[in-house]
Amino acid sequence: MAFIEKSIDWANGILWGPPLLILIVGTGIYLTFRLGFLQFTNLAYALRLAFGRRHQDKQSKGDISHYEALTTALAATVGTGNIAGVATAVVLGGPGAVFWMWITAFFGMATKYAEAILAVKYRRESADGTMSGGPMHYIEQGLGWKWLAVAFAVFGSVAAFGIGNLVQINSVADAASSTFGVPAWVTGLVLAVLTGIVIIGGIKIIGRVTAFFVPIMALIYVVGGLVIIIMNLNLLPGAIGLIFKDAFTGSAVAGGAIGAVIRWGVARGVFSNEAGLGSSPIAAAAARTDYPARQALVSMTQVFIDTIIICSITGIVLVMAGQYTGGLTGASLTSASFEAFLGTAGSFIVSIGIILFAYSTVLGWSYYGEKCFAYLFGDKSVMAYRIVFVVMVFFGSILALELVWNFADMMNGLMAIPNLIALVALSGVVVAETKDFMAKVKPKTGRAAKESIGQSGAQ
Repeated sequence: MAFIEKSIDWANGILWGPPLLILIVGTGIYLTFRLGFLQFTNLAYALRLAFGRRHQDKQSKGDISHYEALTTALAATVGTGNIAGVATAVVLGGPGAVFWMWITAFFGMATKYAEAILAVKYRRESADGTMSGGPMHYIEQGLGWKWLAVAFAVFGSVAAFGIGNLVQINSVADAASSTFGVPAWVTGLVLAVLTGIVIIGGIKIIGRVTAFFVPIMALIYVVGGLVIIIMNLNLLPGAIGLIFKDAFTGSAVAGGAIGAVIRWGVARGVFSNEAGLGSSPIAAAAARTDYPARQALVSMTQVFIDTIIICSITGIVLVMAGQYTGGLTGASLTSASFEAFLGTAGSFIVSIGIILFAYSTVLGWSYYGEKCFAYLFGDKSVMAYRIVFVVMVFFGSILALELVWNFADMMNGLMAIPNLIALVALSGVVVAETKDFMAKVKPKTGRAAKESIGQSGAQ
């Protein structure tokens, strides 16, 4: 076991070193310029598409609505990374890590947009009539690189057991044990049964469950955090000031290591919103939509909700509480910070948040993993994958947390590489699809953006 842990640590040191972090953020910056800063000029419109009723596309091909595709993706991304991951970033990188999470998210919105637009454009209809899409499909069809598509599918099908299963269930078991005294194996057994009931029904059932479940779980946690911030507004300016100051000095990290601030901010930001990993476009490909860009705009809001809203609340409360240098880390630190302001109710909110966030992530990632597995072994292999996934939910409750987190980080890094290569290589397709949508569907509010996209795309 010690050899495995050292091997994973060594692999993560290489995978999550400067080259990959630069590639992730650099891809977002590159796409942002090529798309004319679309995530800023069209954010309000994207939010209206996601949550409004102006466009209800029931005629186009697809399995679930725009909103259900968004909540499925949010279910997969809003997980322990929003609670434990942010705390880890603040402890190891200092308060300034929150700033670099924001930077990663702002540029990651363009990355998420590009992923979704390619996923819908290159999706295919499976034998059972459902839609299949994602990086493995747009790498193969868009670039013609079957070997790279297979590599992504391998990493994705395995990664689902890390970031989307073991990490989440382990955190739930820990929260249930420390807060409610429930044995870990009992938590694992209950969640395995609940997971099996939902995922056996496929994406349509998952979409319906997440459409109901995600808004409730997010609201509970966000309201709790906002209550703390509003009740302690006198601490807010100092917390925000420290986040910005430490982002460029690294003063809160031993030796003033600015590299650690950026590294942990970017790494945990990516772990939370998954921009660049290639996971959420698998859900986007299932959406009923007439234009790839329409669903891409909806998918873009996922990063905004996950990181700019939910992770920010966690990070600000952590800095306001000031307990990140006291030896606590992960969910325990977030729980202690909430409890410092709200008493027992604070730790209760965090525990409930972890349980709900983690369970929803398991549902979303089960779909990602099975689609990658189906790409490798055919649609008939899906049921076998679901059964193994449910069994691993139980084992996730009793595994060592540090090993699970490190394994998840390694799989994330391996997934990101082929996906980012494809996003850069197919950026011209993304620009062309965006210009077509802006010209035909959104001519009034999209004219300025279309002109900007045209200018940047010609460069």
